[in-house]
Amino acid sequence: MKKKVLSVALLSVALWMDAQEKDSLNQLKIEEVVITGQYMQQSINKSIYKVEVITAQQIKNMAVTTAAEVLNQNLNVLIVPDSGNGDFQANIMGLNGAYTKILIDNIPVVTDRGSGNQVDLSKINVNNIERIEVVKGAMGVEYGNNAVTGVINIITKKGYNKKVNVNLSVQEETVAKDYDWLKKGNGKHIQSLNLGYRINDNWTIAADINHNDFQGYKGKYNGYKYFSESSNGERGYEWLPKDQLTTNASVRYSKNNTTLFYKLNFLKEEINYYNQNTEELPLGGGERTYIGKDKDYFTKRWIHQFNIQTKLGRINYLGDFSYQTQERNSQDYQFDIPNRQEISREPKNTYYDSKVLYSRGMFSNFLDSKKINFQIGYELDRTSGFASASTFQSIEGRESINKAIFNYANFISAEWNVSDKFSLRPGYRLAFSDRFDSQSNYSLTARYQTSEKSNLRAVFGSSNRFPTYEELYSYTVDANHDIRGNENLAPEKGYSLGLFWDYQSQTQNAWKFDASLSAMYLDVKDRIESVIVSNIPLKFTYLNINRYNSLLFGGGISAKKDNVSFNAGISVMGISQELVAGDAQSPSDYNFYAEANFSANYTLPKTKTLFALYYKYTGVRKQFVHESTSDISAPPRFILGEVGSYNMMNFTISQPFFKNHFEISAGVKNIFNVSSVRNSIQSGSAHNAANSQQNLFYGRSYFARLNYNF
Repeated sequence: MKKKVLSVALLSVALWMDAQEKDSLNQLKIEEVVITGQYMQQSINKSIYKVEVITAQQIKNMAVTTAAEVLNQNLNVLIVPDSGNGDFQANIMGLNGAYTKILIDNIPVVTDRGSGNQVDLSKINVNNIERIEVVKGAMGVEYGNNAVTGVINIITKKGYNKKVNVNLSVQEETVAKDYDWLKKGNGKHIQSLNLGYRINDNWTIAADINHNDFQGYKGKYNGYKYFSESSNGERGYEWLPKDQLTTNASVRYSKNNTTLFYKLNFLKEEINYYNQNTEELPLGGGERTYIGKDKDYFTKRWIHQFNIQTKLGRINYLGDFSYQTQERNSQDYQFDIPNRQEISREPKNTYYDSKVLYSRGMFSNFLDSKKINFQIGYELDRTSGFASASTFQSIEGRESINKAIFNYANFISAEWNVSDKFSLRPGYRLAFSDRFDSQSNYSLTARYQTSEKSNLRAVFGSSNRFPTYEELYSYTVDANHDIRGNENLAPEKGYSLGLFWDYQSQTQNAWKFDASLSAMYLDVKDRIESVIVSNIPLKFTYLNINRYNSLLFGGGISAKKDNVSFNAGISVMGISQELVAGDAQSPSDYNFYAEANFSANYTLPKTKTLFALYYKYTGVRKQFVHESTSDISAPPRFILGEVGSYNMMNFTISQPFFKNHFEISAGVKNIFNVSSVRNSIQSGSAHNAANSQQNLFYGRSYFARLNYNF
């Protein structure tokens, strides 16, 4: 009933707001600008970096609910899900989420073990997103630690042209074939409300709330009600139930050359784990029942952010400040399955706790010159992290980890407009840490306007990646593995080189064409990997031992005229890496795989009905891995494992009513009914090549959405 009550409440607020005075202002057409990697807001065509932009309108047409679903449509951004904990992380250039920086309004997002990396993109809802900017390649000068493969910058809505803004959305989805409005265990239910009020020309306030109730997917299991006299492992869910609530409140002031923005974000999430095995519990007198030893996981995240943009005389100043906390708790309990009631519940246990204090400031426009400009800046963050000993399964009684790391950096770059067509930007960053040696990063970016319609960009950059808590401190022993952390690990260092060409043209019959080509190379040195240090007994540790290289070639084209638009792209990526196990070393040959995407949008002129189709193909990915064997005395050997290919397609129809104030959308996601692919590569390690199935999605689903816009 909770989701029905929330839906009714949100609808009531929207209808009340609709009764208020009508706004007479027309929405202004604003030139598309980007901020990622720029001194100030800049036209996307004049940006020194190649910035890929996903607009709010594109997000709306997709009928998606999280940033993970949005980015999953992009080439070379591979969203990797974990059906166990519900996390979705972004892989770029073949490397996992630890190598990509995730920002909200230029500020790194707090995670379990730090900020900005290994971010669960399903925790970022799309209802207040203005656009998403993606820059691929090492961005260490501008964004520091861990921006090895690129930056994903999520820009939220801040200003409104209307006096009163109200947007209410209710979306219902099936989970594969499972759906029920009331019955627990079926479907996905999303409700959101966005409010904005422009007090006057200078002040704007806004607030939003989003509730995402995912009731889980049983798949090969039988749900939480199932029990058996024998412990057969058939209870529970393939995709765990997850309930997520996100709220934001913000205030913005803008006058002359000064803009101030403060936002408070709160996230609350609960994930329900149901043990696959059941146990018999004697009740006395010959009576018995069956219990599941289950567990709930809780996340609470607070983000305070403050952004300032102003002028100090001639000098432009951009400042970002943030204080963020995230706490992860678990709670064990025993559930009486036949009687549908809890028998006992343990106190909550905190297993991760992160606190991040962050600031970044940039000063530019020191010279009153259109020919040359330079920027100096600083960045600092203090990250304190707690990890419970229970997360490491130590049999030696290792104590919980409670560490704090302080990082400080200064960076400088200069943008030189050599001519009207050619510009250069060199950059340098020197970073200091109380945990690691100082790190230097470099960049050199060039943009050449080959014609009025085309640009050529060349980008070189470097970035380091600091070791994670697991790599530094973990200690895990079970029946087959002894994995130890290494506190002497050094940061990894990544270097990238990219060439980007884009072309824009408009024909006499109003067709607008865009085309692009790109080539990128990434080299990661001192890469941290788990290494076999003993065969008998089998022991692993983390060392800076290997290299990682990837090559990426891609191209895209788009066409748009009036009510129709098409976008298509294709890319080929090759990965080469060295792995070590004892005295053996893996081949370092490049293994290539292909990706392709396509989207089409068409709007009927008379009825304004929108038809939207999105397709993405991901080819077979191959990687050398250490052969898994039960004979621990056998010499190590590397074999070529692979992850199977798959196709994803979504289709949406949207129909507006009452001058676009009300809209109904419906569609189907994952038309080809993909659920899992064969995976003989164990993610995140190099010591297991056992054949297995990797869960990607929970099959085909259908959705309907009601959207009200005041």
